[in-house]
Formats: sequence, structure tokens, C-alpha cells
Amino acid sequence: MKLLTTIFLFTISTTLTFAQLNKPSQKDDSKPFVLGVIDEIQSTILSEKRILNIYLPEGYNKNDTTKYAVVYLLDGSADEDFIHVSGLFQFNNFSWIDRVPKSIIVGIANVDRKRDFTYPTTLDSDKKRYPTAGHSDKFTNFLEKELLPFIEKKYKTNASKMLIGQSLAGLFATEILLKKPTLFSKYIIISPSLWWDNGSLLNQSSAILQDDFSQKTDIYIGVGKEGLTPGETPRVMEVDANLLTEKLVKTKSKNVTVHFDYLPQEDHGTITHQAIFNALRMLYPVSTKTK
Repeated sequence: MKLLTTIFLFTISTTLTFAQLNKPSQKDDSKPFVLGVIDEIQSTILSEKRILNIYLPEGYNKNDTTKYAVVYLLDGSADEDFIHVSGLFQFNNFSWIDRVPKSIIVGIANVDRKRDFTYPTTLDSDKKRYPTAGHSDKFTNFLEKELLPFIEKKYKTNASKMLIGQSLAGLFATEILLKKPTLFSKYIIISPSLWWDNGSLLNQSSAILQDDFSQKTDIYIGVGKEGLTPGETPRVMEVDANLLTEKLVKTKSKNVTVHFDYLPQEDHGTITHQAIFNALRMLYPVSTKTK
């Protein structure tokens, strides 16, 4: 009996093993999920190659005549803000929402954000803490003279250009707004690090404040409940954002619109996504079908 049982178990085991060995392997039909394209630009001004993450809206075709608004996203690396910001625009492009124009998103991947997003500081403590900082002038030249022409030549763009920046990138976006306001037509500035150089940028004069400023420009400034800033002199992020707003609303130009948004349920780390969602609602208050 024991012999028969052993032979039976051996037979079953051999049959199962043979069946497993001869079982046809399942075909792997999975494919990469492609959100956009990765482009590169060799910058002479910065003396380096910069990676660009590009989101092209549904229906984009380089061979047709349709042209698109462009959103330039600072902190645009794949592991920073590129994916979720592209998703916000895609969501707002759904036909049942139709809040924003279909747009090309240009995510500018970072190399050294402290170098690129800050102007020279007069404070020795910041010079020691951030030794590479203070070269926003070069990054501005890169945007104006290299990146924007590159995008406008390679992709199907119209005249609408938006700049989005948060924290140090918000500081840089504010600097562009005040020093070169016509470079972009829409600005989304979130929790700007205006504490840099003890808030000196708030004293910057600007053409955007003059009555002869003629470009239609829309500005969103958002800030959360963020408290004291990291600078040498204690400043409050919310207060600085309010000071910037007050400065801009005093413009004599009728072509400038300023939206201020306080988000007390968000902090410096969580604010970006909700602020951009709010900004799109404020900057595009009517359906894009009427635009």
C-alpha cells in the first residue's frame, strides 16, 4: 500500500511539474505611459545643457495651423512640479470644464535653483549660507534670449505666455514681473521668498506701475499660513505677499489685474497644487470657448 501511495504521489508531482514547464508564458502587453516629451537646450549663457519636460495638449499636431498658449513652469523637473501641474491643465481642459485654453507646459528642470532664482544679496550671512546664489540675471537672459525663442521656433505657440513659480521660484517670478513685466502675460506667484536680501525686491520700481504700461497682464499671488521666513531678519511670508499685492494694485495702468489668494489651510510645503488650481479659476473666469 505504501508503495502504491508513493508511486501515485510521484506521478502527480511529475505531471504537475511537466505541465508547469510546458505552460505557455503569458505575453506582456504593458506599455510605457507617456505624459509628454523630454527636450534639451544647450545654453551658451548658462554654459550648460538644460532639460525641458514638455506637455503637449490633446490634439496637438505640428502639421496643423492651431497655435497654443505656453506655460513656463519653474521647478519643472519630473520629481518636482511638472507632473501634477500638467495634470491640472489637462483636467481643466476637459470638455465639461473647459476653463483654460489648451496649453503647452514647459517644465524647466533645475540644476541649481539658489543660483538661478536669486539676485545678489547684501547680507553676509546669506552669502555664506548660499555660496552659489545671486545669478538670476543670467537665468533671466537664458529665458529671454534662448529658451523662449527655442520654444517658439520648435513648437506651435501663440502670444500667451505664463510663468509659474513657488518659494524661491516665486521670488524669481516676482523679479521678472517687476524688472521685465512684458516677458510674460500671466504670472502665478506662490509663497514668494521675498525675505531674500531682507525684502529689497519690494522696493523695486517697475514699468508695470506706470499709467502707460500697455500690455494686458494678469497676476495671481497666493500664500498659505506659513509664518516666519528663514532670513537673518525675521519676516512673515504672509505679510510680504500682502506687501507685494499692495504694491501692484497701486498701478496706474488699466491693463494690469491682480488677484490675491490667502489659503490658511495650506503651508509652504502643501500650497502649490491648490494655489495653481485656484489661480486658473481666477485668471480664466469665463469659458475658454468665448476667448
